[in-house]
Amino acid sequence: MRLAVISDSHLSIPDERFERVYARHLSGADALLHCGDMICAAVYHTLCRHPRFIAVRGNCDHFLLDHELPATVSAELPLPSGRVLRIGLAHGWGERSSVGQRVAEIFPGHDLICYGHTHRRDWTELGSARLLNPGSLAEGSLALIDVADDGSMTCQFIDTDQDA
Repeated sequence: MRLAVISDSHLSIPDERFERVYARHLSGADALLHCGDMICAAVYHTLCRHPRFIAVRGNCDHFLLDHELPATVSAELPLPSGRVLRIGLAHGWGERSSVGQRVAEIFPGHDLICYGHTHRRDWTELGSARLLNPGSLAEGSLALIDVADDGSMTCQFIDTDQDA
């Protein structure tokens, strides 16, 4: 299973670069996760065309998204082996040096915990879980997670500047 994870897109419209990134890196993923700060409803509605799109609101999201998106999401994705991958998703808040730890605390027992807010890439092992910040899409970063049938994960950070 492949997960595409983005955050902090900070776009006022879904521009041509965004469309290229979507086509090249996001559309083919089994699930697309956005960790908040989309900024506008048009970007949200563009991402909704993905059949398995999961998103949370960020601190900079348009007020219309504030009513459509939850602050946190706990999702379960079935793997072909029958195992279930538990994913926690939140934007994050507070002091940037400890955002990941604070988000992780609200998702005990999850396999993958995704967050944004800091605009800094993070792929950390935290007990039996993996903690991921894909970086800021606005600054040219996203993450692709490949999940094996046994639940093990590998992360590849993508520099999207080549899609400009």
